[in-house]
Amino acid sequence: MRVQMLSSVLRASARPSLVATAARTTFVVRQSSSHAQESFESFSERYVNFFQNAEDLFEVQRGLNNCFAHDLVPSASVVEAAVRAARRVNDYATAVRVFEGIKEKVENKAQYQAYVDELRPLREELGLELKEELYTS
Repeated sequence: MRVQMLSSVLRASARPSLVATAARTTFVVRQSSSHAQESFESFSERYVNFFQNAEDLFEVQRGLNNCFAHDLVPSASVVEAAVRAARRVNDYATAVRVFEGIKEKVENKAQYQAYVDELRPLREELGLELKEELYTS
């Protein structure tokens, strides 16, 4: 027990200070934010192309993580390409989670409902039910 406590104390003292770590993180963020701004149209086109060419589940999920990390809600064309990619690699759960991600990104329920309504033909074509529809059936 004492050996574990001692090793914990030694490891804690060997760590860099939190302030120094925060300063390095701030520098990295500032450095990466100097890139040119991308238009919404080029963003949408880039991710539609990405999802159309995704060949496996890892690639689809990586694309979704990168796409949803931006401070915007992806267009319906991006969502459609992502859902089609998820179904192409045979992952129903990821296809449903794309809609859950949209639900979290939008500002209100009306915006989410607009996405659901616009993508209803796609969902019917692929046999995709949303999480809230699964609980009411």
